Amino acid sequence: MENTQIWEMPFESLLGDKHVKLDDTTLRDGEQTAGVVFTNAEKVAIARMLDEIGIEQIEAGIPVMGGDEREVIEEIAHLGLRASVLGWNRANVADIKTSIDCGVDAVAISLATSDIHIETKLQKDRKWVLDSIRKSVAYAKSEGVYVSVNAEDASRTSFEFLLEYAAAAKAEGADRLRFCDTIGIMEPFRTYKVIKELIEHTGLEIEMHTHNDFGMAVANAIAGIHGGATWVNVTVGGLGERAGNAALEEVVMALKYLEGFDLEFDTKRFTEVVDYVMTAAGRTVPAWKPVVGSNMFAHESGIHVDGIIKNPKTYEVFSPDEVGGERQIMVGKHSGSRTLEMKFGEYGIPLSHEHSVALLPHVRTKAIELKRPLFDKELVELFREFIVAETGNQ
Repeated sequence: MENTQIWEMPFESLLGDKHVKLDDTTLRDGEQTAGVVFTNAEKVAIARMLDEIGIEQIEAGIPVMGGDEREVIEEIAHLGLRASVLGWNRANVADIKTSIDCGVDAVAISLATSDIHIETKLQKDRKWVLDSIRKSVAYAKSEGVYVSVNAEDASRTSFEFLLEYAAAAKAEGADRLRFCDTIGIMEPFRTYKVIKELIEHTGLEIEMHTHNDFGMAVANAIAGIHGGATWVNVTVGGLGERAGNAALEEVVMALKYLEGFDLEFDTKRFTEVVDYVMTAAGRTVPAWKPVVGSNMFAHESGIHVDGIIKNPKTYEVFSPDEVGGERQIMVGKHSGSRTLEMKFGEYGIPLSHEHSVALLPHVRTKAIELKRPLFDKELVELFREFIVAETGNQ
């Protein structure tokens, strides 16, 4: 039989040879998750991990906060990482100077662009926004740093004004524009169209900053890439305000396996990195979490397990090894006789097909009673009870 790929790459030609870079904001937007605080030691450890797995830029925090925040940003900026280190700032010279004094090589200058933010939060007008971004970018570029201009709430901003804002930033030398879907209201079709038109009108590099309020952060990030964006703002595990941001590990693996676009990250460390960050954040990784959740490679259904035994690619797009995970064959209500035979083979106990078929109803009854799959010891004990009942031997 001809060996064919398990998955075709329908969009590969659309991405072409574009180079996509990730800017990780776990240490800034990730820590802005309600109730999350990282210690300085944890921030340094996370920065090192991000650098080691291949992140191109690390958004280290907000220097103007001072105290521990400024101290750790300065430390990260002087670790000698391969990654660029970026400090987040409001659109004023004092903030930006503080970032530069920390030794970062890049700054994000953030300013709201939607009318609701300008009028109610800032209590300013559009002219003030344009003047502020011009002055801020001009100062930052005069200091020789890379400048990302953030359009906060870009997804609710008048497109015409967004173009004005981008043009004002570009005229002063901004290196890229971060399109912020601040409250997660975009969907992929609209995202693609907006980003494509934004690039056509401005010629600026675009970065996607997508939130997950409607579960579309990763999809919108990838749609933005199709539209021409070359940067994606991500967080480990999808940490972030409210429903979170686009998850680093999901973006990388989706690009590789859905788009045929390998960013060449050290993906084998994904589970390790997510576990560390979530522990530091005081959060648990949901079992159903894409890419690194424990259920990603856990199989119970008899039909699925039979397929996995014959060829893992029947129900796994990529192997657990690729993200530092492990495959689990679970025995429970939905298991089949083939699963029991395989499991008992692992225990070194030969189980005939006749016995596996006879044992299966007992397994299912026990799983329903416990409302979960059976542990190995429980399964073996059930088998012993079954054999005693069948043979009368103790």
